[in-house]
Amino acid sequence: MFLEPHFKGQRSGWIEVICGSMFSGKTEELIRRLKRAKIANQKVEIFKPAVDQRYDKTNVVSHDMNTILSTPVSHSSKITELAEGFSVVGIDEAQFFDQGLVDVCQELALKGTRIIIAGLDMDYLGKPFGPMPDLLAVAEYITKVHAICSHCGNLATHSYRLTAVADQVMLGAKQEYEPRCRTCYQMGNILHFNPIKLREGTDDVYPDLFS
Repeated sequence: MFLEPHFKGQRSGWIEVICGSMFSGKTEELIRRLKRAKIANQKVEIFKPAVDQRYDKTNVVSHDMNTILSTPVSHSSKITELAEGFSVVGIDEAQFFDQGLVDVCQELALKGTRIIIAGLDMDYLGKPFGPMPDLLAVAEYITKVHAICSHCGNLATHSYRLTAVADQVMLGAKQEYEPRCRTCYQMGNILHFNPIKLREGTDDVYPDLFS
């Protein structure tokens, strides 16, 4: 799951995407790959959306508090000029960027840059998030990571929002979101929007959803 792509015979310049739900280790894996590139004395630069200041204004920080210094940018167009001269470029929280990020990554890859992207593939409604679906379509290598469902312990693929905020973009951590498998995510949504329907014969199967 966490192995890097096999690059034998690969020309320089490609796109890697690490995707999954919240708390699945996306940023952790991004940091790991970037630090390995630095150990190999490759020129590395990391970008993150300026709007994401949950843990730090400049560092990319995983939920496990591993960090790597980054450059916050407000628009994807800034990445093109700031990435000049770097052989490896990392981009965290790609779902928060504008759609222009796809063309930026394509352009950098054609110039010979290795692009490593981490981001949520789905929003809290289970819909494709921002530029992520297009990035997945054009990437040479894709790694989908999984969290553990907070309710049943199975692999989690969805980010379940614990608050009533309806905006697509809502920065948060464990107080606002939890990882859930497909079934527990769906059960949670039914409970939220139609609790009477869910209670008809299912509360004995998912008792923790009613606590």
